[in-house]
Order: sequence, then C-alpha cells, then structure tokens
Amino acid sequence: MSRTRSALTALSLSAGLFAVAACQSAPSGSPIPASGTTAPSGTPGSGTTAPSGTPGSGTTAPSDTQSSGTTAPSGTPGSGTAALSGAVTCEGHGINPATKLHHRTETRIDAPLETVWKTQTEVEGWPAWQKAAATAKRLDSGALRPGSRFEWTTPAPATATTPATTLTITSTVLDVRERECVRWRGPAIGQGLGIDEGVHVWTFTEVDGGVLVRTEESWSGAQLEADPATSIQYLAPGLDLWLADLKTAAEARSAQK
Repeated sequence: MSRTRSALTALSLSAGLFAVAACQSAPSGSPIPASGTTAPSGTPGSGTTAPSGTPGSGTTAPSDTQSSGTTAPSGTPGSGTAALSGAVTCEGHGINPATKLHHRTETRIDAPLETVWKTQTEVEGWPAWQKAAATAKRLDSGALRPGSRFEWTTPAPATATTPATTLTITSTVLDVRERECVRWRGPAIGQGLGIDEGVHVWTFTEVDGGVLVRTEESWSGAQLEADPATSIQYLAPGLDLWLADLKTAAEARSAQK
C-alpha cells in the first residue's frame, strides 16, 4: 500500500490526470474545491479503507463550483457535498461504468461559449493556463474529432519510494460535438507510476450570461484499485483544479476582448 500511496501523491489529473504538484504550486489561498469523494464503502475485492492520516482536501469550493462522486467509506473524511444530478455524457456515452474510482464536478464560467470551448479544446495551448501541464501536442491536425489523439506530460516529484519522473498521457478522443461536449480516454505512464485508463467527459451548456461546464472522470488500474480510498483523494482535487483553471483562463480571455 505504501508504494501505491506514494505514487498517488504525485498524481492528479489525467486523460485527464494532473500531478498533485500543481496543487502544491498554487498560490496561498488559491481555491481548490473540496470534493468529499472517496472509494465506495464495501468496494468489492479492495478490502481497504483510508489509512490513518490520509489527507482530505480541507479546502472550500468557490461559491459557483459543485463537486460530487463516490461515497466515502466509514471513517474517511469527506465534505458531505450533495451529489450533482445526472451523469455527464457526450453522444450518450460517459465514464467507464465498471470503475470503482470516479468524480464529477461543475462550475459556471462567465465567458462566451466559443471562448470556453476553444480554451479547453485547443490542446497545445494547455501549458499556458493549466498549472501542471508541462507540454501538450496534437498527434494529428484539425478540429478534435473521434479518433483524434494528443500527448501531454506532467512532472511527478520524487517521493520516499519513487524517483522524480514525468508522466506521459496519450489521449484518444472517443466522442465530440462542436461547442457541446467532448469525451476522451488514455493511460498515464511514468517510471514506477501508472494509470491504466482514465476516461474524461466534458459538457458545455450556455446559460444566461455564461456557460455551465460539467465534467466527470474515471480511473482504472490495479495500482489504483489496490488502495481506492487514497486514490480518490487525488483524483477529485485534481479534476476540481482543472475546472478552476479553465474558468480563470476563459474569463480572462473574455475580459481582454
């Protein structure tokens, strides 16, 4: 368990996965929404609960951000945030329904739909606004479409049991509808660290004066599922951070116009 837990302290978003280093590098007082989500109680085959001292988020979500996901096991800290209504889907497809680890969150962004959509889907621009995206490149060209692929990296610092490494995430778009939704999946691979598959779904809905962005992500893999209570403690804040960064970037771009 200690190896898995150490690996996870270096991870956050993936296909979407980001390194927890991004959270650590955020300025003091930066909002990183609390999720209160951990592995479901009675997860079959895991037999694990959060180890003593497992960190909860302990942070307050911005007033217009909501988070939800799996149920915390008995004795595991959580925020008690109520579940959001409805799974996030694109073209009728969502996250991996068989996974034990998933998180869902949403926020309102005060910017035009076109600005929000371009900020999120112009992948090669991610390092300019995502705190933990070191590099990002398309492996094809043109607008995102089913089958489009992109590769991005995020640093993972050394821990007591793992060396410093770089996680390489190769994502493949599964579904997309222009300015409405996108869904992709892919693994994250680094020295001693790995996520077999992350599935990530985003939806974009115009509301009065802005855009409601909803997102949901699932992780799967033996390394993660060996300690699901710890794993979810890093999936949830990482996804919340990505959404917060998207909001900041899109609103800033809108203000410049």
